[in-house]
Amino acid sequence: MVFALFLPLSALAAKNILVFGDSLSAGYGLALDKSWVHLLQIELKQSRPEYHVVNASISGETTSGGRQRITGALHQFRPKIVIVELGANDGLRGTSIGDMEKNLAYIIGKSRSTGARVLLLGMKLPPNYGEQYITQFANVYPRLAKKYRIRLLPFLLEGVAANQFQADNLHPIAAAQPHILNNVMRELKPLLH
Repeated sequence: MVFALFLPLSALAAKNILVFGDSLSAGYGLALDKSWVHLLQIELKQSRPEYHVVNASISGETTSGGRQRITGALHQFRPKIVIVELGANDGLRGTSIGDMEKNLAYIIGKSRSTGARVLLLGMKLPPNYGEQYITQFANVYPRLAKKYRIRLLPFLLEGVAANQFQADNLHPIAAAQPHILNNVMRELKPLLH
């Protein structure tokens, strides 16, 4: 489901920030107004009102699904900034690291080709996926950020305490969302010009 937060009729004239992610950005298991993406819009409404947040995140989304959707999303919302938060579901499914990297590269390349600035949100996998796969997975994000010269938040959930996750141990609870927003804002602020 694609929805806009506080998106006025003049949205095409506004500076849109497209959040393009999975359940971590779609607010899985949370009231809509508790997700970090919603909190981002509230923050920007006060500090940078010219920006509007469009959340095109889908729970369960993979980099392959994102690759299929990115062109349409860019055409529909014409964002100035694209926040890419994908890969976790690829990792949890044991997807080929090479395929995941190619898909993310495609999404980043398409976004940049429209003139949008890109912020890549990195992820890490639980330890039970094996050291080699975990390391290869984690290395994709800094490698892409360096190659495409885009901003990187190395780990979206950095600093989220173990007791701040839902019962599935994958999705943060509402109390963790302001902290996640702070993580994102650290890297997003330099792109807000």
